[in-house]
Amino acid sequence: MRGLVVLIFVLITGTFLVVFAKMDNVNIGAIMTVKTINGKVSSIAMKAAVDDINSDPNILPGKKLSLSIHDANFSGFLSIVGALKYMETDVVAVIGPHSSVMAHVLSNLANELHVPFLSFTALDPSLSPLQYPYFIQTAPNDLYLMTAIAEMISYFGYREVTAIYTDDDQFRNSIYTLGDELAEKRCKLSYKAPLPPDSSLSPQDIRNVLVNVRSMESRVVVVHTYQQTGLSVFETAKRLGMMRKGYIWIATPWLSTVLDSIGISSKNASVLQGLLTLRPHTPDSVKKQDFERRWKNLSSGSIGLNPYGLYAYDTVWMVARALDKFFNEGGKISFSNDSRLTGLKGTKGLNLGALSIFDGGKQLRTNLLQTNMSGLTGPVGFNPDQSVIHPSFDIINMVGNQGRVLGYWSNHSGLSVQSPETLYAKPSNRSFSSQHLRSVVWPGNTKEKPRGWEFSNNGRPLRIGVPLRASFKEIVTQVNGSHEIHGFSIDVFLAAIKLIPYPVPYEFVLFGDGHKNPSYTEFVNKVAYNVFDAAVGDIAIITNRTKVVDFTQPYIESGLVVVVPIKKLDSSAWAFFRPFTPLMWVVTFLFFIIIGVVVWILEHRLNDEFRGPPKQQFVTILWFTLSTMFFSHRENTVSTLGRLVLFIWLFVVLIITSSYTASLTSILTVQQLSSPIRGIDSLISTNARIGFQVGSFAENYMIEELNIPKSRLLALGSPEEYAEKLGAGVVAAIVDERPYIDLFLSNNCRFQVVGQEFTKSGWGFAFPRDSPLAIDMSTAILTLSENGELQKIHDYWLKRKTCTPQNSDSDQLQLESFWGLFLIFGVACALAILTYFCMMLREFGKHHSELEDPSPKSGSHSVRRFLTFADEKEEVSKDKLKRKREMSISHANGREVDSRNRSNRIQAEFDED
Repeated sequence: MRGLVVLIFVLITGTFLVVFAKMDNVNIGAIMTVKTINGKVSSIAMKAAVDDINSDPNILPGKKLSLSIHDANFSGFLSIVGALKYMETDVVAVIGPHSSVMAHVLSNLANELHVPFLSFTALDPSLSPLQYPYFIQTAPNDLYLMTAIAEMISYFGYREVTAIYTDDDQFRNSIYTLGDELAEKRCKLSYKAPLPPDSSLSPQDIRNVLVNVRSMESRVVVVHTYQQTGLSVFETAKRLGMMRKGYIWIATPWLSTVLDSIGISSKNASVLQGLLTLRPHTPDSVKKQDFERRWKNLSSGSIGLNPYGLYAYDTVWMVARALDKFFNEGGKISFSNDSRLTGLKGTKGLNLGALSIFDGGKQLRTNLLQTNMSGLTGPVGFNPDQSVIHPSFDIINMVGNQGRVLGYWSNHSGLSVQSPETLYAKPSNRSFSSQHLRSVVWPGNTKEKPRGWEFSNNGRPLRIGVPLRASFKEIVTQVNGSHEIHGFSIDVFLAAIKLIPYPVPYEFVLFGDGHKNPSYTEFVNKVAYNVFDAAVGDIAIITNRTKVVDFTQPYIESGLVVVVPIKKLDSSAWAFFRPFTPLMWVVTFLFFIIIGVVVWILEHRLNDEFRGPPKQQFVTILWFTLSTMFFSHRENTVSTLGRLVLFIWLFVVLIITSSYTASLTSILTVQQLSSPIRGIDSLISTNARIGFQVGSFAENYMIEELNIPKSRLLALGSPEEYAEKLGAGVVAAIVDERPYIDLFLSNNCRFQVVGQEFTKSGWGFAFPRDSPLAIDMSTAILTLSENGELQKIHDYWLKRKTCTPQNSDSDQLQLESFWGLFLIFGVACALAILTYFCMMLREFGKHHSELEDPSPKSGSHSVRRFLTFADEKEEVSKDKLKRKREMSISHANGREVDSRNRSNRIQAEFDED
């Protein structure tokens, strides 16, 4: 019995071996450094994938997938050797290489021999599919990683970033991409700190780089390097005091790989406290959970699973499904010799002439890019640009020796506390209000968000430039005996700096010789060239200056104005004519005549006071007209229309007389001033010389913007020189900023501002471009404005006595000021006259239809009759009409008696007959 069992076992085993021997092998290769964390995890995962594929009868039936792993052992040369060996055999796809350094080299080999290379760790975004179509990245490349980091930095409100990275293709190109992504977020990669490649890196190199980083203002640091190098960077940073409160450290996924696969030791936990890192996001699924349960047996507990192990597993399955489709479509594995390589021979087993082109490589590549499956990493597929679908990352905060997930980033919806797979079904929403992360524990074990920058640790305070003015010293520089600097601008700066929530060491440095005002353009350029760390003073914020420096919020409004000398007008016996312009006088007189005529017309038939001989009526009209000016008219108005018109006219007279009285009072009590220049337009149209303040931007503005010849401009250095040159007529006008002119006019009442400000600007403090201190100072200035402190400083330095307001002939009352009143009155008069004449025509028709026979009359006769009717007093017309009616009735009665008598006589004669 025992022998029979043995015989059966031998037969079965033999049969299996025969069948298995007849199965076709499909060879794929892998190139990686096995000793790295990702190398160890990936090797185990790929072998597990091959076993699962070979045991699945539904995939590659009748064929056996064979995987060969070549250990590059941290060497680019060995990576090339391994790739060439694979190309000598019938390998149809290669998984790898491990790093982007070799990917750039081996992608050319893949292009030439049509063998697809697939990598989930060589994620350099510059590996373009247009240049390297046979190189396929099966994990989200670093373009998405750097986009996620840039959006995190923007979310936390930081503007400057420092990057520490290994200076090779694996990391350098990704850092350049980070700079581009930050720029799109209005942030800046302010300093790049490259580390030598690992083969030549020393602890001193790391220390030197970190010392330079520490001297920078930015405290937001991104570390993009290999695992071992990254841990060394943080250990050195800890010794240099750079892991304390105030720093923000962001590590790329190398740190999450360490956390997942080997864990964080208690020693490293204190070093890494508060760091942020990212991990490729892989959604939970039944497949993933089953594989995680298998992992302990697969790895024998030697290493933990990380996302790159999942990508390795899915990459093998991706190749297997593409091959399965290839065979199902009738594809066969065959290779063709490359004529350019014929005759080339290597040494010691490396035969370059044996390199051959995979005939089915193009179809296999197409099948790979058409992958549509569900793997351990979730849905697996590619976009048209050959990037993987649904790139996303977990954002992790290192707390103790654990990683706490703060949220997620996805290319679909940005930052969110919801997992990406729950958002894919919703419309993409990248608005700022929709971006959310959980609270962070920062370095120093604090939840208070760091400021993100500090003053550079170079041992010197900020050099604050201050203009040493020769004039208008109330504005900025009054130096007392102890060499302390005072002035309006300085006091605003000192008040604002006290509101900054951190210490700002600084020292004032005077700019200028004190004999003349310095050039403010040169002053601002000193900030741009880092001679000064900031400039404080009366610096106008203009376009050319904003191109080289950043300004704070303006702390005072300003603008260019024109100042002219004013000549006093001599007193005149006819000064009472000045309140109105000649046109105003003429129109007013005409309307006084009109009111007299209109009221006479409306009152003539009703009011005995407007009747009489023509001479008497003329005198009445004239007297009534003039007396309404003083509201002393004695004639009563009895008609409704007359009263209405008179009411409107008296309102017009009230306005006119009140305005006249006020203007005449001003004329007789305030000196009258006159100047031919009324503003900048009239100044430009003349050929007169124009003065400006030394160092002011007004010179360039008038030359470049107003096209005033430079020969017309004269530089003046002090208020005294202003007064001297204006008074002597050397210059016809001064063009300067409003605050200076206000100070000048407070002691010089012989001059006046004419026209309006023709520029609008303000004064601010200048800082280097992208200086975070400029933002904080702007906030402080706004606070000073809101709490009233800024106004108090202004009143203390700049509020001075002012001259009495100056009037000139241009202040005469114009017709334009009253045309509305005259229009209303004119319309009222026209409507009243029109209504009156309509009523008169109706009465005239009614009157004469009864008084006259219906015989035809000439037109002139009718007009004369109408004028006679209009001139008659209304009572007379009514009496005539009444008598005519009575006569008509008596005549009618007489005719009726005669007719009756005649009828009686006829009847009597008839009876007699």
